[in-house]
Amino acid sequence: MKRISMFFAVLAGSFAMMLSAQDPGAKSDIKDAGKDVKNAGAATGKATAKIAKKTAKVTKKTTKKVVHKSADAVSNTADKVADKTTDKSK
Repeated sequence: MKRISMFFAVLAGSFAMMLSAQDPGAKSDIKDAGKDVKNAGAATGKATAKIAKKTAKVTKKTTKKVVHKSADAVSNTADKVADKTTDKSK
């Protein structure tokens, strides 16, 4: 009799452990997926910000070069026009 009651006790304990070891379910998966999406969005935002800053710096530098080259070209053209007008008056 003692063996049978011990067997049922072990069987009941095993059954209880099996029930507690089940998968937490779909709610947990949905929460994890939401966290993953949030983290991915944050990483994408950070990467986009870095790219935007880099693009802005390059654009600023290039624009500055173009403005200076244009100013030099206008200055040279103005000097050439001034030279031609002073030569004709002599």
